[in-house]
Amino acid sequence: MSSNKSICLKVNGMHCTACAMNIDFDLEDLDGVCEARTDYVKQTTRIEFDPKKVTFEKITTVISKLGYEAVATN
Repeated sequence: MSSNKSICLKVNGMHCTACAMNIDFDLEDLDGVCEARTDYVKQTTRIEFDPKKVTFEKITTVISKLGYEAVATN
């Protein structure tokens, strides 16, 4: 049984689809992140991750370092 969690974040500051791709690439480089799906049009990202390996704070820090603001929606 999987212990992975899924979160959806509102991402402010994206200007194009390349922004969304950059967020996905950097998040998926984190140990514990299984999948990141960022939607430029909706300005959201959905992340599936293992909470034993990566924290919510680490995920939002990565997004912040890219120059975006991430706010939990669920």
